[in-house]
Amino acid sequence: MDNNRVTRRARIALAIAAGAALTAVAAQIPANATAGSAAPHRADGASTAQKPSGTADGTSYDDTYYKDAEGKTGQALKDALHKIISSTQTGKLSYDEVWDALKETDQDPDNSANVILLYTGRSQSKDAHGGNPDDWNREHVWAKSHGDFGTDTGPGTDIHHLRPEDVSVNSIRGNKDFDNGGSKVDEAPGSLSDDDSFEPRDAVKGDVARMILYMAVRYDGGDGFPDLEPNDKVDNGTQPHIGRLSVLKKWSEQDAPDAFEKHRNQVIFDKFQHNRNPFIDHPEWVDEIW
Repeated sequence: MDNNRVTRRARIALAIAAGAALTAVAAQIPANATAGSAAPHRADGASTAQKPSGTADGTSYDDTYYKDAEGKTGQALKDALHKIISSTQTGKLSYDEVWDALKETDQDPDNSANVILLYTGRSQSKDAHGGNPDDWNREHVWAKSHGDFGTDTGPGTDIHHLRPEDVSVNSIRGNKDFDNGGSKVDEAPGSLSDDDSFEPRDAVKGDVARMILYMAVRYDGGDGFPDLEPNDKVDNGTQPHIGRLSVLKKWSEQDAPDAFEKHRNQVIFDKFQHNRNPFIDHPEWVDEIW
């Protein structure tokens, strides 16, 4: 027999065998996989695969932190979340300690020497805080006069609703309820204000709503604090209410939690209060309760 013919046949047989092996391997790879889709590893051998989405660092707390709230709706969900976020709030700050906490929770991701002011959106030096018109101070998003809870440790120092804000803009907001409409606020582009309400810029409308709703779940009349609850009114005065609830719900829907808000929630959980704002992790729970 011709030796060349034998060699050709042998090569064909090897090619067929190799093709079969590649087909077998390919059958084990998911159809949507791409080259290099296996979890990469760092030089130290640790996996760098992405964690499940949900929070700023990709961690999901549904099976741990929120396990007692899963599957509930309405008042049962609100009660379960109250128990979770109040029992895990093991870190409680004094009003003086809020200054340093806000320097971490609201740090400008592009400039570690600055904080981002809530309503103005301005990046400002962490050290430029105090009482002068262009300083930043501690804004109570749930105005402390709505329930008259002051600045003692409790709702008055809960950094889930305390944010850095320009002194003069903070004064314009005052203790007004939240609603749509009004005149432009010069130092806070996109914000509007009238005699009885304040409308923040679009980028933080959802943030404001979720902070208000967190407060309503966290403070329900126990621990010597007032029972905070949003309503659909404005000009609530010293009553433990803030409105308008219908507007806040729309704001939460229109402005989903972004990376800054999620990161802030995580910093509060990890470093300060050790509880979470559930409406940042689960915005859909707003409609489940209200």
